[in-house]
Amino acid sequence: MKKFIQVTLLSLAMSPALLVSDLANASNMPQSVSPATANVYIISPADGATVKGTFTVTFGLKDMGVSPAGIEKKNTGHHHLLIDKAALPAFDMPMGGDVQHFGGGQTQTTLTLPKGQHTLQLILGDHHHIPHKPAVVSKKITITVE
Repeated sequence: MKKFIQVTLLSLAMSPALLVSDLANASNMPQSVSPATANVYIISPADGATVKGTFTVTFGLKDMGVSPAGIEKKNTGHHHLLIDKAALPAFDMPMGGDVQHFGGGQTQTTLTLPKGQHTLQLILGDHHHIPHKPAVVSKKITITVE
């Protein structure tokens, strides 16, 4: 267990450094291919749900696997969460700081958002934080924070 925690912490610590490196080398990186049947989705909260100010978002993934950033493995990636974004990030570049990165391979997170209506959407990134080809993007859901 201790080794797992150390590896996870190391992965998380390295993610920002890998992202900066990825952004610098983006023009040299081919996009990872995803299966046509791949699907990423938000398990909870449900679309239209009303939640407390602090709540858990659980990610789902079908026909692909989760792998930490920096680990190149076919048909895998890691989650990126878009909160209140009107547009998706570019599909041919590493996703930047305007999305939340889960480079350690996390499949859920706890969020604290202000009262009101918010949108959540997932996009899977490869080992370089670049969306796959074709991009694996969830439906955008709307929640209300009370």
